[in-house]
Amino acid sequence: MAGRIVLLFTCLFILPAADAELSDSKRAMIRELFPSATVIQDKLPDFPVYPVYQLQELLGYAYESVDHSRLQGFAGKPISLLIGLDTKGRFTGVKVLNHHEPVFLHGLGEEPLFAFVDQYEGRSLREQIIVSTSNSSRSGRTSDGSVVHFDGVSKATVSVLIINDTVLSSALKVARTKLEGFAQSAPTRAKPEFFEPLSWQQLVDRGFIGHWQASGEAIEAALGRPLSDYPVDIEPAGGEPFSELFFGYINSPMVGRNLLGNEGYQRLMQRLDDNAQVLAVMSRGVFPHVSEEFVPGSSPDRIGLIQNNLAVEMRDLNLLDQDLDFHAAGIPSFEARHLFRVGGNAGFNPGAQASLKLNVALARNHLMVDSTSLTIPVKFNDSLFETVEVAPNPRDMREPVWVGLWKERWWQISLLVLSLALLTMFFAKQRTLSRHPRLVHRFRWGFLFFTLFFIGFYAQGQLSVVNVYTLFLAIWDGFSLNVFLLDPVIFILWVYTFITLFIWGRGLFCGWLCPFGALQEMAAWLGEKLKFRQARIPEHWHRRLILIKYPILLGLVGTAFYSLTLAGQLAEVEPFKTSITLLFVRYWPFVVYAVGLLVTGMFIHKFYCRYLCPLGAGLAVLGRLRLFSWLDRVELCGNPCQHCKNACGINAIRKDGRVDYDECIQCLECVVILRDEEACVDKRLENRKRARQENILATDAS
Repeated sequence: MAGRIVLLFTCLFILPAADAELSDSKRAMIRELFPSATVIQDKLPDFPVYPVYQLQELLGYAYESVDHSRLQGFAGKPISLLIGLDTKGRFTGVKVLNHHEPVFLHGLGEEPLFAFVDQYEGRSLREQIIVSTSNSSRSGRTSDGSVVHFDGVSKATVSVLIINDTVLSSALKVARTKLEGFAQSAPTRAKPEFFEPLSWQQLVDRGFIGHWQASGEAIEAALGRPLSDYPVDIEPAGGEPFSELFFGYINSPMVGRNLLGNEGYQRLMQRLDDNAQVLAVMSRGVFPHVSEEFVPGSSPDRIGLIQNNLAVEMRDLNLLDQDLDFHAAGIPSFEARHLFRVGGNAGFNPGAQASLKLNVALARNHLMVDSTSLTIPVKFNDSLFETVEVAPNPRDMREPVWVGLWKERWWQISLLVLSLALLTMFFAKQRTLSRHPRLVHRFRWGFLFFTLFFIGFYAQGQLSVVNVYTLFLAIWDGFSLNVFLLDPVIFILWVYTFITLFIWGRGLFCGWLCPFGALQEMAAWLGEKLKFRQARIPEHWHRRLILIKYPILLGLVGTAFYSLTLAGQLAEVEPFKTSITLLFVRYWPFVVYAVGLLVTGMFIHKFYCRYLCPLGAGLAVLGRLRLFSWLDRVELCGNPCQHCKNACGINAIRKDGRVDYDECIQCLECVVILRDEEACVDKRLENRKRARQENILATDAS
């Protein structure tokens, strides 16, 4: 008995200590992050970081991201990173410990992932890091003062945004806990009832609006050469300042109501969420706070906001127009004026000291550029603010990552929503529209081209079985909608598909919205045009083969709970990543497999959809809960007429005339035949009977 007690205490006290010790492999990785390290301590018991020393000097801390941030990756599991942060808040590097992102494991490969995280080395928490997500983004790693642009990874936008959020949020937590100069001041907020009507000059004189200016002489002194040396005419004339800035905290009614008017202030506040913070910046002179190349809705290219040694994100709201503008009495005219949403990972404390950085870069020629950075103190009148008892959580005060993505892809979202609305109207009116076969065929082929080239190739809206088990894992581990909102096109398509499953079944997605399905339709059409002999699978074999996709689905979902890595490998049964995501630019066995399925589809119509697709299997199961059976049948269907069955390329009509909705892709071909006076046997018999009756009546009348 005593021996068991000793063993129990050994497990309680020794094993946790062993768990906190560094493995040799992890110690080696930390040495790569801190090459000059001589001492790497074990993980601290009170705060999960590894202190790193050179002799007695603290170099910084290494830590595992999962100890500080559990944001789920695209596959439903957190991406585990080893991050180095020195004592000045600079990243010494980022290493990938573990991840399950499908696009890197079995698509693009891991090299683009490693190249992305390598960009953090040498960057600072004092800089605002922005990940480029569009095809038109600037290439390379460039820095505009406190704003640093990272190259994203094409085809993996969601994954790299999650990584960036994980790196910054975890580093901020470590810096505020362990590094000097990053601690938060006492939190403040604008007094909600503090207001009196004031003119522009009164707002400036009382310190409710900040004011700063720099003369041409001051800029020449900072640059070390006269402004006349630069080819662009930027010399102030007649006492004009080189740059003059005004700035105010719009959330304060004293500032916001006086600048925007009561109605404008209320409209702005209603458009923003409760945690949004807005800073107005106005400038005049020869060097305003944004350049001529500034893109509305983006981060400013010349100015940055710093607080507690951290870069505070600034993003233009792009709201100033005829309906919302500055109306304070006596307000001067400006070369540039903007409303910026401020916060980001660092948050923003409006009543605390902060600073704006104006970055001046002037080109002497196409090769040489002189630059300097000017610090502008930001401290408003204390009477605008009151102290908040509980410190706000910066993650709750900043705009979620997905919101910026939805704003950036607004036109793709708008076009997708309009197309889905049009498709819904078409299906709702199918019984009327099917009387016009040419219209139906043209609409269908037009929509298939839209699905393949816009939804698939351009917007990357190919749904996958990976999304299915990611959802199951998210529910299992703790559901968060934010992860799924990171890809607006995928999210909208899933919501639409889920709703329409209960109305039309699986066919609306499989037959109209699946890019690879559209590609198969085109391959089948090409096979017919090339006069390839079309193979007809015998009915009894067809009924057995269509069941194969269901155990494939069960195997994938079950494997995901055991090993996401293995599930990701098995998910390659879907050719979607090779054909749609990577456009066939991949290791040759994957390309051969995808092309092989398409070639097979030239002989056997939509072979993959009918027999192998696990996503189609999952949708078919849910589609059984549909509320309606839209495809009409008549008495002669199947007995004896087999016209619709013979015309159904996917063989979703049984010999007795019934439609198998588990297999139907809603191509509407049978509906068109049923409405066609010449094609439908039932209609032809009715017409003949009607003609005979008319002849009899005509004979009797004569």
